[in-house]
Amino acid sequence: MLEIHLVVYDATYRPHIQHIREKVFISEQAVAPELEFDGLDEQALQLLLAVDNHYVGTGRMLSDGRIGRIAILKEFRGQGLGAKMMRALINTAQARGYSRVYLGAQTHAVDFYAKLGFTPYGEEFMDAGIPHLSMEYIVKAKE
Repeated sequence: MLEIHLVVYDATYRPHIQHIREKVFISEQAVAPELEFDGLDEQALQLLLAVDNHYVGTGRMLSDGRIGRIAILKEFRGQGLGAKMMRALINTAQARGYSRVYLGAQTHAVDFYAKLGFTPYGEEFMDAGIPHLSMEYIVKAKE
């Protein structure tokens, strides 16, 4: 069973969020821990995705609409879970009255975000040694 939880970065959820991000960003992509854990988690809305009561994905959204740290454990990729997480964050942004959300997409993931309705802007840039492109999604007002 698939469950998406919107949580805070506290003693209950921090270990699960850190575990997923350590595996994906630090182990797989060689991002330095001090770059991955940037001090913004406490002020962000966190998302945890569970499959059969095991946390397998995470992401966050800051109060200005910046989405980031989208990560799915390797063995659970390719099942549409990332798209479900992104839709949950977009729906949350809509419910909060945001007019847009934005992110820095790793260039290999630009097509994934484009299929969800994100559009690129600006020039390619490096973040933690990985090429990225800024992308935004215009949130429709809740009717």
